[in-house]
Amino acid sequence: MKNNISKLLSTLFLFAVLLVKAIPSTPVPGDGSTGGSGTGEPAAPIDMYVYVLSIIAVMFIVFYTKKYKSQKA
Repeated sequence: MKNNISKLLSTLFLFAVLLVKAIPSTPVPGDGSTGGSGTGEPAAPIDMYVYVLSIIAVMFIVFYTKKYKSQKA
């Protein structure tokens, strides 16, 4: 059972990394100057927390897997 959990976590981690790396970086519009065009806000604020959310998701998976395993035994 422990081997299955490690395979599941490895697979989820791999997909999380692939999804994070799949987002193409967009070039800064303009001629590269530091002029004030735009609001300065990130396109999607959740992008800052992708790694934190991934770690929390893995923690929930481990917690509920252990909880389910203890109920089954």
